[in-house]
Amino acid sequence: MTGTDVRAAAGEMTRALWPVADRGWTVRAGDLDWSCWTTAAHVAHDLLGYAGQVTGRPDRDYLPFDLRVRPDATAADVLTVVTASAGLLAAAVDNADPDTRAWHWGPCDPGGFAAMGVAEILLHTHDITRGLELVGWCPPPELCVGVLNRLFPDAPAGDPVEVLLWMTGRATLGDRPRRTGWSWRAAVE
Repeated sequence: MTGTDVRAAAGEMTRALWPVADRGWTVRAGDLDWSCWTTAAHVAHDLLGYAGQVTGRPDRDYLPFDLRVRPDATAADVLTVVTASAGLLAAAVDNADPDTRAWHWGPCDPGGFAAMGVAEILLHTHDITRGLELVGWCPPPELCVGVLNRLFPDAPAGDPVEVLLWMTGRATLGDRPRRTGWSWRAAVE
């Protein structure tokens, strides 16, 4: 996956959530223990962290910095921070040598960081839309395919949206029960 995918996912998040930025974002984001506001801030944090990993190229751990969104930031402010962080990750990925490796539970390439960023955006947008009771939104299938191909090589066949939600413990898949544990494979050999 590339920076274009990261930007597309962030654009989808803002398209879905900007119209409801004035709602009460203190409600739980779907089944998460976090509020919708905290979940969106988490997305921005991860995107910035992934950008730092790609550009800093640490080989054993995460860089020792964190994004802190001010507690008085509105939901619209947090969405703007997500957009900014997505832009930084997209630029980092697109400007990195494809052979660059940085730590994420092993050596990870720029495409892996892009895929993780897209996954964070899509999955947590899903969580937030559930918390805010927005009906009808689902992650774009083409972005789900990219995430599944890169991070979940053992994913079963099926509708990519349904499979991604099942792989990450957010839904059942046919007669398969909801997963209670999962992880993606971002590291490359």
